[in-house]
Amino acid sequence: MTIFNILSLIGGIALFLYGMKVMGQALEKAAGIKLKSILSKLTDSPLKGLMLGIGVTAVIQSSAATTVMVVGFVNSGLMQLQQAVGVIMGANIGTTITAWILSLSGIEGGSVLIQLLKPTSFTPILALIGIALQMFSKRERKRDIGTVLLGFAVLMFGMDTMSSAVKPLADVPEFANLFSAFSNPFLGILVGLAIAAIVQSSSASVGILQALSSTGGVTFGSALPIIMGQKVGACVTTLISSIGTNKNARRAALVHLYFNIIGTVICSAVFYSLNAIFKFEFLDGTIDRLGIAFMHTLLNLIYTAIIMPFSRQLLMLTAITVPSDTDEQPVALLDERLIATPSIAVEHSRNITCDMANLVRDNIKLAISLLYDYSDKNFKTVKQMEEQSDKYEDSLNNFLVQLSMKQLSEESGQEVYELLHNITDFERISDHAVNIAESAREIAQKKLVFSKEAAHDLEIMTNAVKEIVDLAVDSFINESVETAARVEPLEEVIDVLNASAKSAHVKRLQEGGCTIDLGFVFNDLMTNIERVSDHCSNIAVCQIELQNGNFDLHAYLSELKAGNDETFGRIYKEYKQKYSLPK
Repeated sequence: MTIFNILSLIGGIALFLYGMKVMGQALEKAAGIKLKSILSKLTDSPLKGLMLGIGVTAVIQSSAATTVMVVGFVNSGLMQLQQAVGVIMGANIGTTITAWILSLSGIEGGSVLIQLLKPTSFTPILALIGIALQMFSKRERKRDIGTVLLGFAVLMFGMDTMSSAVKPLADVPEFANLFSAFSNPFLGILVGLAIAAIVQSSSASVGILQALSSTGGVTFGSALPIIMGQKVGACVTTLISSIGTNKNARRAALVHLYFNIIGTVICSAVFYSLNAIFKFEFLDGTIDRLGIAFMHTLLNLIYTAIIMPFSRQLLMLTAITVPSDTDEQPVALLDERLIATPSIAVEHSRNITCDMANLVRDNIKLAISLLYDYSDKNFKTVKQMEEQSDKYEDSLNNFLVQLSMKQLSEESGQEVYELLHNITDFERISDHAVNIAESAREIAQKKLVFSKEAAHDLEIMTNAVKEIVDLAVDSFINESVETAARVEPLEEVIDVLNASAKSAHVKRLQEGGCTIDLGFVFNDLMTNIERVSDHCSNIAVCQIELQNGNFDLHAYLSELKAGNDETFGRIYKEYKQKYSLPK
């Protein structure tokens, strides 16, 4: 084996790992909508969790990515630890699909059908289709499919390059002797563990073993412990991802580790004990790529069959390792580990923003209630809720900015933009809630009493603003264009009410029917209420425009105010009649 073979081997490994990464990321992006539905399918049933883990890992072609995702879910409170067990076990089975795909390159035979099944025959065609979709397709989904095909082509080319580079080793006796040494279970497991820990992927490390099998020097006896070790070594990625998480997330990472360690210990103990008694002759025979794929799948199925009935005991073991009395990290509302799966991260961000929206709604209503029944306790609650909304805004902003830097689908990119736009409006509404609460405190402390007319105007305005906040929040949470369409007409009515109420109050001041102190307080209240309605308008218009596939706030509002929308006119008249000030 020359230096050029070594360079080819290094290049082949690099292409193989890069192709696997590109293909996995593109598959994940193309299946974004399906991955989002995972949140609604989580279940306490280990069997359903197992199927879910198999399905997700089959899509993104990485058990490490799935288990890291699970750790993020548990750390964020999206998934219970009990739910994680089945998903992690399923991920180990789902990742074996990669080895079966790679085994196609080892197919031998002279028939046309057999030759067509060899990746060297159809990979160039897939690469041509992939680059054509990438360069000429205008639809994002087709471009994503093109990236998948290109990633697969690079992966298979890397596999073929590795196989060609190591073929000269077939004539090197030392290479055969080296793999004979790996037949020692302890040594083989250590080697497999080291390889998987370095490349941080059991699928990739098994692929490298499949490439080496083309030399004819890899036996069943040496491949078995190496594959067992690779399963344990692949847990390194998950363990690293659990650093700094809460105890249940760390336990989820340990589920992955213990699953593979216990499975490896039991299988190796039983198998090699039986081998000592019956002496399995097939262990000395050479193994090809198909045999490695079969062994990889069989081991994962056996591990699952052995350990799944003892899921509860497995959780008890993780609880002993990470006891409850250790320093606990709080549940992370937005765990950065989720950014590795953008479609899931976007969905989770929306859920957190919905929580923020409901908090803001409750806060503005509580602040308004202080105008009619003031208490220091509720005033402090308004302040605390506003501080919480600030924390929501900071966390969401940081998370979404990081997420926006990832390769997102067009749909996910639009949703990130919408969330960034709306969280600012929600936070500003909460700020105005504090302003209203402070006005209420001033009224209570100074024992100010509005005139009958001013009190009536204030009641109409507060009722209107409570309704517009309900409409804006509901339209956002339910993604309802119909509800959003009712916001702007009501906002126009509130603008008219605000101007009329202020004008009437100035008249009362001039006639001596109101004090200067009351005038300032009343004016501040009207201003804050009107600005709350403005932010509600921003939220609703954003919802409407993004649902229609574009976003141009000023153009939309100009068209409405030009009087060309019959629906707007009808709803406006409805609210004008509902919230009319006395003349």
